[in-house]
Amino acid sequence: MRLRALLETDALGLRLLGGEEELDRTVRGVMTTDLRDPSRYLSGGELVLTGLAWRHSAEDSEPFVRILASAGVAGLAAGEAELGAVPKDLVTACEQHRLPLFAVNEDVAFATITEYVVRQVSGERAGDLAAVVDRHRRLMTSGPAGGGPEVVLDLLGSDLDLRAWVLSPTGRLIAGAGAPLPPARAAVLAGEHLAATRAGRHSPFRTTVDGTAYSLFPVRNAGRGTTPTAFRDVRETVLSDWLLAVEADAGDWPAARLDLLQGVTQLIAVERDRRDAARTVRRRLAQEVLELVQTGAAPAEIAARLRVAAPVLLPGLGSAPHWQVVVARVEWAQNGAGATGNGAEGASGTAGTGGTAGTGGTAGAGGTAGTSAALIEGGPVAQSLLEEILVDPAWTGAGTGVGAGADASDRIAVAHMGDEAIALVPLPAMSPDPSAVPEAGEEAPPGAASGAEKPLDTPAADPGIHADALLAAVRNPLSAGLADDGRLTLGVSAAVHSAEGLRGALEEARHARRVAAARPGRVCAAGHHELASHVLLLPFVPDDVRRAFTARLLDPLRDYDRRHRAELIPTLEAFLDCDGSWTRCAARLHLHVNTLRYRVGRIEQLTGRDLARLEDKLDFFLALRMS
Repeated sequence: MRLRALLETDALGLRLLGGEEELDRTVRGVMTTDLRDPSRYLSGGELVLTGLAWRHSAEDSEPFVRILASAGVAGLAAGEAELGAVPKDLVTACEQHRLPLFAVNEDVAFATITEYVVRQVSGERAGDLAAVVDRHRRLMTSGPAGGGPEVVLDLLGSDLDLRAWVLSPTGRLIAGAGAPLPPARAAVLAGEHLAATRAGRHSPFRTTVDGTAYSLFPVRNAGRGTTPTAFRDVRETVLSDWLLAVEADAGDWPAARLDLLQGVTQLIAVERDRRDAARTVRRRLAQEVLELVQTGAAPAEIAARLRVAAPVLLPGLGSAPHWQVVVARVEWAQNGAGATGNGAEGASGTAGTGGTAGTGGTAGAGGTAGTSAALIEGGPVAQSLLEEILVDPAWTGAGTGVGAGADASDRIAVAHMGDEAIALVPLPAMSPDPSAVPEAGEEAPPGAASGAEKPLDTPAADPGIHADALLAAVRNPLSAGLADDGRLTLGVSAAVHSAEGLRGALEEARHARRVAAARPGRVCAAGHHELASHVLLLPFVPDDVRRAFTARLLDPLRDYDRRHRAELIPTLEAFLDCDGSWTRCAARLHLHVNTLRYRVGRIEQLTGRDLARLEDKLDFFLALRMS
């Protein structure tokens, strides 16, 4: 804005005292000061407001004005409340240095002038940035993206002083300008965004984290699917759409600025569409390999397809990689009923969700009204979500040899079959099994160990993806998006080093996912380590059998503990964990051995079992696990 515009606004109460020929100067900001030397706080183009508290004598005016003129300020406005009138020596000094001088009526607060200037300057900057964004949008939609989302985020920072970041649904940083956003805070913002979306709130969503205000704008990817966004169930996109997090409270923003930020999200959505299109080849590779595995194709044929996939997913690798399989499933319960897992999937193949939902849903709680859970195609939702989860920085780079961030997403191939998403994840080749014996007639991939498959099923030998790490990275934000009617379950296989082992890895990942589905919680995961024990069998036990078995063994102990505060249940857990060792268990519980013997004797008396017998120890162990 120009200085001249300030005089034309009667509400500001400004009178020009000198510098009429300089009124076309541009005002880029405003600063209030009563310092003798405010130069360290000036960058040029400001309208300086002063109450004249710095002036103790007429000799103070010229040095003060000289400092302002040297800093390149646009003009000076002096208040009349302190001295009753602007002193003549200040007028003379401003004329000497050709600095426009205004008098501010004592009835007008400096805050009024500041607010007006800031509003006008911000509006002009927004208009300029809108033109830049519009031009950049046309460039991106007609040709290669020049720098991606970072370009427009840099513009937000330089032209509107807005710090902003593009985040995934799990809180992974996709793009940002300036100072990085702490990962923990990004995860909280992602969770707030997902919860607000599921609740049907209008964007931008405003929230405060650790005393800092943020406004969250959904980046809706209209390019996916054929159904317009307005008519799609929110559950189809909530777990895969990006968000733009802006460090500001948009509650009092003018409509023009809100429109500008909506334009920015559309621009970022173009980049999202571009990245999704780039995943097409990797998705097709995964689909072809998994179809061969599913149909029982010969290992040599699968190996040939893997040799095609390896250079795409791990370019420059000198030897064939090992592979891990991750299976994911997203399910929605009937009529918003909580799908928290109850062990029902083991027998039926479904995770205890309600199957077909009714038609009375609301857009706020579950998406578009009238849409049933059965009409939501779970495969594509799980596919997009699994692609995102597998590039989360919480696990990438931790021994996998795969880089984090966007580069890592180029190395994940995810297909979907029905409601399942299946990821084929390459890992740099590990030491082959020296006892492997080559299969007659089978051609091993170059650089890989040929012969019988031996999964790397110990943590020390398996530097790949671990279920607990995946779970820790995404549980909190995604639980908000799943709300009270959705569930995500994940299963992770061991690493395998030949085509022959891939079918077993797929089944292993599916079994692990079913184990996860038997657990409570919105987001659950299980890994191949858990399939080598009794844990594999527990999900297949019907609920009523579980309850009867645990009640028969543990309810007498619980009742006794309630009445006498005897801690029999903790004692039983410790005794079994110490493999029945009296001395180790007594030391762990800080008890005398005789006290421990008394408690164990009471357990045996109440239950009719003998903890010296292996069968009874095993029954107690399983009962505690199932409870």
